Amino acid sequence: MRTLLAEIDRHLGEEVTVAGWVHRIRELGAISFVLLRDSSGQAQLVLEGKAQLTQESVVRAVGTVAANPKAPGGFEVQVQSLEVVAAAEPDLPIAVNQDPEKLSLEAVLDYRMISLRNPKILSIFRLQSGILKLFAEHMRSEGFTEVKTSKLIGTGTEGGTGLFSVEYFDTKVFLAQSPQFYKQAMVSSGLEKVFEIGCAYRAEKHETPRHLNEYVSLDVETAWIDSEQDLMDLEVRILKAVFAGLEQECAAELALWGAAVPSAEEVERIPRVSHDEAKETISSRGGRKVYEINPEGERLLCDWALENHGVEACFIYAWPRKKRPFYTYPRQDDKRLTMSFDLLFRGLEVTTGGRRINEYPMLLENIELFGLTPEGLADYIQIFKYGCPPHGGFAIGLERLTQKILGLANVKEASLFPRDRKRIRP
Repeated sequence: MRTLLAEIDRHLGEEVTVAGWVHRIRELGAISFVLLRDSSGQAQLVLEGKAQLTQESVVRAVGTVAANPKAPGGFEVQVQSLEVVAAAEPDLPIAVNQDPEKLSLEAVLDYRMISLRNPKILSIFRLQSGILKLFAEHMRSEGFTEVKTSKLIGTGTEGGTGLFSVEYFDTKVFLAQSPQFYKQAMVSSGLEKVFEIGCAYRAEKHETPRHLNEYVSLDVETAWIDSEQDLMDLEVRILKAVFAGLEQECAAELALWGAAVPSAEEVERIPRVSHDEAKETISSRGGRKVYEINPEGERLLCDWALENHGVEACFIYAWPRKKRPFYTYPRQDDKRLTMSFDLLFRGLEVTTGGRRINEYPMLLENIELFGLTPEGLADYIQIFKYGCPPHGGFAIGLERLTQKILGLANVKEASLFPRDRKRIRP
């Protein structure tokens, strides 16, 4: 039976079988030291003579576990027999056993199939898996039902802009920008509280460290809310659960990147400022009046939150109607504004959401106001024509959240196989 490398210390003095990838080879006279890597970690193998191995070859070894303070983890396997299960060619395109900071982002992504073998790069996706698990567990703990909706749609959820078209038999359809309409249908169906983890697509010609054209969205929709404040309360609970879980379950991954997550108390302290207040704060800190909240403004606002509230995050609510989709509920005290919000985390917007229009006459009015037609949204408006409770929701960008937790320079680093304007491989 194979023994995981992280568990060889439990078998001191015993014979074990280990298997994995040759991570590094060091030859010292008549002895070779091979650092072996598997899913659990790394351990040193000691062989007599020249190893005759290539880096990244897959091997299986039988040997005795011995203590060695100089070996990684303090233990090693003194090999009696070794089998090369799958030999690797010697012309590795990039080094797998060095710090990825020494590699260019282009090299990392061009050779993604190989760069994912780098333990530090792979740790990004171990942590990301933890986020997915903890998010889903918390949603279920609050009575939410997970759904999976179609990513092929007949019309855009936000007015038809930024859509990828797809040939679908004898017609043209689009890749979904979000599961927005379907989430609302499921709330109205009687489930009341739903969530989805799935891909979303934006045909936007960005070339920045914060944009992807395909990303994973953590979507939430819930009934019986009064305003966006209820949704911000919900996101606070989600983040507290996710961050606390990551501290416990992904401590090694966080340590590898020198990263930390906000405590529950810090998440509770995230300030909530209106869109107008946010612009005033940014203007004051930037030394000039701003009319739009741009990426630099987001960074300035998070700096302000850290200095004044002890947390590098900020909710912005009451966004102008013209900056939100047609289905966003207008504020009753000022119809020019909406019951919507964003969450900025460490200088980047990671969440957008708000209350939705659930009143049929108001929805028809807004559809016309945004230059759309009821005919083009015929399926969607049925949700509200036949009764829908007050509701709202939001979406958290998985890659952006991962990027900011670990302090990655580019969001593409937090995507397994990123898609942007130029990259559709591998």
